Amino acid sequence: MPHTFRIAILEDNQKQLDKLEAYLSQIPNVQIVLKSRDSEHFFQKLPNINADILVADLDLGHDSMTGMEVAQEVKIPVFFASVNTKEYVKDIENLKRDEEICVDHITKPFREEHFVKSFKRFLQEVSFFSPPQYVTLDFNKNKNKILIDDIVYLCANKNESNNKKIYFINAAPASLVDFSFTRMEESGLLKSQFITVHKSFRVNRKHIKCYHPKTEKIEVSIFDGQGKTKSDYIKVSENYQPGVRKAFS
Repeated sequence: MPHTFRIAILEDNQKQLDKLEAYLSQIPNVQIVLKSRDSEHFFQKLPNINADILVADLDLGHDSMTGMEVAQEVKIPVFFASVNTKEYVKDIENLKRDEEICVDHITKPFREEHFVKSFKRFLQEVSFFSPPQYVTLDFNKNKNKILIDDIVYLCANKNESNNKKIYFINAAPASLVDFSFTRMEESGLLKSQFITVHKSFRVNRKHIKCYHPKTEKIEVSIFDGQGKTKSDYIKVSENYQPGVRKAFS
């Protein structure tokens, strides 16, 4: 399954923000997970969305930070779309060298086809320098090397607290024997990648399609074992509802 890049957009001008969203939505394997018009809102939401790439304007108007300062702080691959790129060429070069991340830019105004072509090339660079992450897990009586992005969620088996069920986007569910949520990170599954929605559920943030506040459920897609992908709805328990609402509302 191709990797889906989670994109956070930071642009103070609403029309430009809408334009970036429209252009990015045409590119395969791209998911927009955050749209912000100021750095305060951006940093408030960022910890909960696990973004892969930042698309940002360099000049954020009356904001207390510039797009460059935001990029220097988040340290993820960044694609600048700004009228000020010439003024920041040295900073862009320093960011790419010092933080060892992929950095590219396009100067406004630009045509749609130019943006799409430039961003697709940028994604190729990010893919090359950011290889997919794997973990090795014990299930089906074997050790299995699994792409983390293929895992949708894990849940505790009823009456078998030490055993977990693991659901995938492209394979039948499997049973993990003697797997503890408290030791997930030792297995290579980081807390930053999985959100707790119930004491018995850990969900890959990248696979949460949406949050339904009326029913307090999150929606994901899983492979059902009969060769089909279906929607699944996971109830968010009361203790975790405030955090999930904040992250996905």
